[in-house]
Amino acid sequence: MKLQVRRFKSLAIGLKQLQKFILGGQQLYTGKPLEQLGGMRPREAVGNWLMCAVLSHESEQPWCFTGDPQGGDGIIYDPAAKRDWPTEHIFVPRVPPGETRDIDTLIVDDVHAKESKGGAAYAAGKTLIVFIDAGLGEWFPNAVARKLLPGHFKNVWVVGLQGVSDDGEYTYGVTCLRTGLDARVVGAPVWLVRIHNTFESWEAIRQQ
Repeated sequence: MKLQVRRFKSLAIGLKQLQKFILGGQQLYTGKPLEQLGGMRPREAVGNWLMCAVLSHESEQPWCFTGDPQGGDGIIYDPAAKRDWPTEHIFVPRVPPGETRDIDTLIVDDVHAKESKGGAAYAAGKTLIVFIDAGLGEWFPNAVARKLLPGHFKNVWVVGLQGVSDDGEYTYGVTCLRTGLDARVVGAPVWLVRIHNTFESWEAIRQQ
């Protein structure tokens, strides 16, 4: 990577720094941009961290993420392949009273709206990460992947909290809806990332 960027020295150090934003979840809504990561918002940093946890697990090589001096929402980086994934993020917050759309429809609508607003010049070659906190319960990745129209973002991923155990273990879901320039993923892969209650370790588990 030739850009001058800022990043955590490791995913472990990053997780400890992000702990205060993950606990309770409120700062994912209200947290101020992080100067040490080039202005990335806390929820964007958490989303990028979750992506790196999954990609590190799958490749058996450590990935990292950095700030983006070109104005994006962070860059996911594969040091072994020297390949970077510039990202953009959208947030699906808790729905207001009267919202009639289900969570599947909200995800699809927000992805299409982001692509329509930005266009090809904005989205080409980038990865879109959708952070969901809609409070609408279970959603169905395969069905959402089939509904997702061809678009400009090269990759589309979804992350969201699955639950918090009684002993304080946080479990997030991480799902790939589109990869490469293909219109759809057949059988959207899903992982669970379990963050242990000390925030000093974690594990990624492939679900499908």
